[in-house]
Amino acid sequence: MTNEESGKPQFYICNCFTTDNIFLKDYKLHVRFVTEEQFRQDYEALLKRLGCVTQQQFEDIFNKISQEVDRRMCFGVTSAKRKSVIKNTYQPLHPHVYHLQETFLTPKFKHLVECCRSRNVTLNCLSELLEEEAAPRVYRFPVFDKRFCEDLMDELEHFEHSAAPKGRPNTMNNYGILLNELGFDEGFITPLREQYLHPLTSLLYPDCGGHCLDSHKAFVVKYDMNEDLDLSYHYDNAEVTLNVSLGRDFTEGNLYFGNMRQVPLCETECTEVEHRATEGLLHRGQHMHGALPISSGQRWNLIIWMRASQERNQLCPMCNRRPELVKGEGFADGFTRHAAPLLTNSCALT
Repeated sequence: MTNEESGKPQFYICNCFTTDNIFLKDYKLHVRFVTEEQFRQDYEALLKRLGCVTQQQFEDIFNKISQEVDRRMCFGVTSAKRKSVIKNTYQPLHPHVYHLQETFLTPKFKHLVECCRSRNVTLNCLSELLEEEAAPRVYRFPVFDKRFCEDLMDELEHFEHSAAPKGRPNTMNNYGILLNELGFDEGFITPLREQYLHPLTSLLYPDCGGHCLDSHKAFVVKYDMNEDLDLSYHYDNAEVTLNVSLGRDFTEGNLYFGNMRQVPLCETECTEVEHRATEGLLHRGQHMHGALPISSGQRWNLIIWMRASQERNQLCPMCNRRPELVKGEGFADGFTRHAAPLLTNSCALT
């Protein structure tokens, strides 16, 4: 039985997944690749300015692009296989972390959510609970209890050291874990999004789908002195993003925010935002941002890309075109055949 036959929405990806936003790490550049002729016409001059001047360097780029396109074309099948193997073979260290409990959440966060559920709430009412950063509409608040963060990181490290198969969290981070493959979606991420984050995003981001979020992609990324140190400037495939720093005794590595992706880079000044363990930063997915290098230790971040099909069905945020839908697994990339209905009991600032 399909999702649509069972009454559940079928989610899709946009066909641009295999052609657009391919990240060339050596040049810190996202590119679109359809044909070699198109690619050279669009990027050859820019790449030469960035230091790609020999034929061998271009061949290396084409090889990396080909590998990434192959990975994306097989992603749905390989991800489903990994998830099945993990479910059947992996033995969790801390089974309790897979199911959201109120004790995992800080009292301040739970109080913030209760305030957001009030029909008379205004942003002024939340000023003592919700810290707005210098970057516009970027909000900080404590999310998880420190003990839970430690247990979760222990579980993630235990999985890392296991023989279970693992996939990259996204195209830019080389080290991390896809939480849906590890089994966190149903019992943890979905109730966190629906019961706790939805009242907050409805209030803060009604203009960009915060009131009608209906899917997500959740993953953790790891920064380490011997692995990834930082993250280049980018925007997320999301309407709203929550980024929680779990910890592990790191120094430096703050986030920085520019402007929305529609604003030319030459008109943008970036604002640095401290990222403290156990706290979350909530921001619009299309808000350009990056992560500065850590200078010691190790940092784990839990990231939830929250998506609203009602918004993205109209315009794919990754290719800026009406989406060409391809069936995907699970929440896929959050597109549906029809606009999703508005969620009830939501409030918004006016």
